[in-house]
Amino acid sequence: MTADPGEGPHVRHELGAYVLDALTADEARTVSRHLRSCDRCAADYVEAAEAVSLLALLREEDLPE
Repeated sequence: MTADPGEGPHVRHELGAYVLDALTADEARTVSRHLRSCDRCAADYVEAAEAVSLLALLREEDLPE
C-alpha cells in the first residue's frame, strides 16, 4: 500500500455503504481497489468496520428514547 497515490477520488464517503454491503458490485470493486492502494482510506475503512461491529452489540434498551 502507498500513502496516497493521488489517483482518482478517495472513497471515504462510500465506506459506510461498503461496510454494510450496500453498494453495487461495480461500486464495491472500485472501493476495494482503492482501499488496496490508499492507506488513508484503508484506515478510515477499519474505523467504519469497527463502528459497525460495535453497533451490533447494542440492544434496544441501550438506545435513548
